Amino acid sequence: MTLLRTQLGQTLRGHRLRQRRTLRDVSGAARVSLGYLSEVERGQKEASSELLASICDALDVELADLLAEVSTELRGPDRRVRPLVPAAGVPADAAAAEQPAAEQVAVPAAAEPAAAEPALALVGATTRAAHRAGSAVSLAA
Repeated sequence: MTLLRTQLGQTLRGHRLRQRRTLRDVSGAARVSLGYLSEVERGQKEASSELLASICDALDVELADLLAEVSTELRGPDRRVRPLVPAAGVPADAAAAEQPAAEQVAVPAAAEPAAAEPALALVGATTRAAHRAGSAVSLAA
């Protein structure tokens, strides 16, 4: 099994190399030491969310996009997404029957989402460029 820090490092290094940038260049732009960035890329250090955001900003990569790319790689060759909680209206035993026995996990009733809770959605600009331009993002229920 690949560790999260290893896949994060490989993915960050891939972005840096595709941009033909050096460790020194990206470490300066991200305001992180060259040695530490190197250790993150080699999967030897766990990067905090703040550090990842800073590195992504230096590489002009959205943090969410980086995490999605890492997630896809960690899924492996089948790329299948397995639900953590059965879908609404589907009995837990029916959802479990669709998964192989080795992948079945008991889900406590308290973990199921409450139907009466309103969902939140982001409204407005969500791109890095729009954020830099000062566009507002608000939450709507």
